[in-house]
Formats: sequence, C-alpha cells, structure tokens
Amino acid sequence: MRSTHDILLETRAALPTLTASRERKNAALAAIADRLLSEQDDILAANREDVEASRGRYGEVMLDRLTLTPERIAGMAQGVREVAVLPDPEGKVLRRVERPNGLVIEKTSVPLGVVAIIYESRPNVTSDAAVLALKSGNAVILRGGREAFRSNAAIVRAIHLGLEDAGLPSALVGFVEDTDHASAEELMKAVGLVDLLIPRGGAGLIRRCTESAKVPCIQTGTGICHIYVDASADLDKALNIIENAKTSRPSVCNAEEVLLVHKDIAPVFLPRLHARLTEERQARGMIPVELRLDPRAAAIIPGTPAGDKDFDTEFLDYILAVGIVDSTDDAIAHIGKHSTGHSDAILTRDDESAAKFTALVDSAAVYVNVSTRFTDGGEFGLGCEMGISTQKLHARGPMGLEELNTYKYIIRGDGQTR
Repeated sequence: MRSTHDILLETRAALPTLTASRERKNAALAAIADRLLSEQDDILAANREDVEASRGRYGEVMLDRLTLTPERIAGMAQGVREVAVLPDPEGKVLRRVERPNGLVIEKTSVPLGVVAIIYESRPNVTSDAAVLALKSGNAVILRGGREAFRSNAAIVRAIHLGLEDAGLPSALVGFVEDTDHASAEELMKAVGLVDLLIPRGGAGLIRRCTESAKVPCIQTGTGICHIYVDASADLDKALNIIENAKTSRPSVCNAEEVLLVHKDIAPVFLPRLHARLTEERQARGMIPVELRLDPRAAAIIPGTPAGDKDFDTEFLDYILAVGIVDSTDDAIAHIGKHSTGHSDAILTRDDESAAKFTALVDSAAVYVNVSTRFTDGGEFGLGCEMGISTQKLHARGPMGLEELNTYKYIIRGDGQTR
C-alpha cells in the first residue's frame, strides 16, 4: 500500500500535464466514460463485496446509497459525457479593462490546482469528482470511506485506464489507499500539496474537516431541508412535492427533513398528508414515513411526538418532522433558526409570500413550488457536482466547473512604468 504522502507528491507532480488542450481533456473524459462501461463487470463485482460486507451494519436506506447497478453505472458514464460538452472555464476572461495609460488588464479564470475530496458511501462521487476536476484543469485526490473501498478502487482503475488511453498520466487522479482517520488528517494538513479540500458526507465528517483543516476547506452537504406549505398552497401539488422531496431518495442531502404547515390549512391538509405518506404507501407495499409531530400537529393526526432534536436532525431516512406555524414570517423565523442553509422551499399561490420567503430565507437554494430534490449538479445543468456548498465563500450551492477555478490578473503593456 502506497503512503498518502507519496500519492500527494505524485498527483502534484502530474499537475503540469493538464495544460492539455480542451480537445485532449474532452477526449480523456470520453475515454473514461467508455472505460466505466467496459469495466462494468469488475466494478459491479467489487460493489457486491462492499454491499455484503456492510449488510447488517447499515440500514436499507444507507445500503441503497452504496449500491451500484448497471443503470447507475450507465448514469455515471452519461454524467461524464455531459461534463465533457460543457464550456471549459479554464482561461476564460471574466473581465477586461483598458486603462488610460494603455495597460490591458484581464481577470482570467484558472484552475485551483490539486483538489482533495473526502467522501462517504456513494461510489458515484468517485467518477463525478474526477471528471469535474480534470475538465476544469485540476488534479484530484480521492479519499472514500471504508464501506465503499472496493467499489471506489474499481472505478478509479477504470478512470486510470481512460486517462492512459488518452495519453495522460493516471496520477492526475490520486486514490488514497488507506481508509484510517490518519489519511484524512494528512489531507487536512497537506499545506503546499492540496489547494482545496472538500468534505462530502455526514455532519461529523464535515465538522472534523472544517475544524481541523490547515488547507482551504469548503463546508458542504448537511441538509436539514424545509418545506413550508402556505395557507394559499395548491394542496394536491403540495402532497406530490412533499412525497417526492421526502421519499424519492431519503438518504441524500437534498431530501426534505422538516415540514411546516400554516395553521389555517393544517386541519384539512395534515390528515391528507398522513394518509398519503403512511397508509397509502403501506397499501402499495412501500416504506411508510414516520411523522414526528409537534404538539399542534399531534392534536390533528397520529404520529410520534417530536423530541427536542427532531427539528435539528438530518434523518436521511423515512422520517419527517412536522410542525404548525401561524404565518409565513413564523416559517421564515423557524427556518432561520433550524436550517443548515442547504435547500428550503415554500409552496404557495401568493406572490407576496413567495417574494418574502425568497428574500429572507438565507439558503444556497430557495424554491417556490418545487421539490428540494432538484438541488443537484446534474439538475442545475452542471453535469454533476463536487458537492453542495452551504457556505458563502468562495462557492455556494452545487459546485461545478466554474467553482473549481479561481482567477488571476494578466496585465499587458508596452513599456509602461509607474
């Protein structure tokens, strides 16, 4: 097993080779997509070992995050191809100024350098992170979790084969072979070797990275996402949106965790919600949603009384905290107190309520009459994403190609002196 330090050195040394032309980078991504498909049997075999080793230690929802299928691998390859056709941010002139003294100053987009990502459970992150880094002109260091090690290693082998097919060094995508905490700590402290660290996983991982890192670090991912049903909402559409936001894939960070309902419609809406998310799902052989209710909601429908932490928990499961509020202002205040700044939505037919909500809710993605599940790089037209930033500097929301570039000033003149 190679040391993490050696992998860092190899990846840093390979970085200058990414001065490749746009055409060559795109050819490399096409080759990677082809290799993901041609190496599918090996990837699936490795993934089956990971899933079996994790069975009994994780619930079904988390196992779903870990599991790969031919359809999911095809989706990974398609994501690579979608990134390949996106505009290349490297070298883009963001601003051009001609000064009275003849200087021409261009603010120009340039890659960050070496981007490291520490992530958990989801093997598709391996290919997403690699291709976004390569397309934007960066090298990348991948450090996945122990539970997905075999899957990640098999995907990286396919990526390396694709790079070699395109005549680029495989070291551009470094893969940390040690899943102990020490390797993560080394990435956090790799000053001079890592230009940006992105943790992508649970609250504990993100907190550990943001508190311990000596390299620049992006806070990502934790999603206590709210949906507020206003008094004027279309209740049929609201039920569809809520079921999608909670149950389409409850293990991801853009899934709804908290539902707030205006008091005027609660007596009518909450019984319909209970029937939709519990009784009707059970009748269809689907997993019902456990509703954790504040005292006002519990007076209307059956469920589990909400505990002290239920409105501050990212459940990542078929669990939904439900509360009743008196107004849009109260909903906004509740979200301001409990949200993680990821994705929050209002369902309303009142333009004034929608305008107030979008102006005052300070989250990376704020929705009007839409499921929070759309906070995703692919859905935003970014191809895929490195993660979803819940901070404000330098990136916010889904991080695509542009967020993996910084800028420098290039100044041209003809002998001017100051």
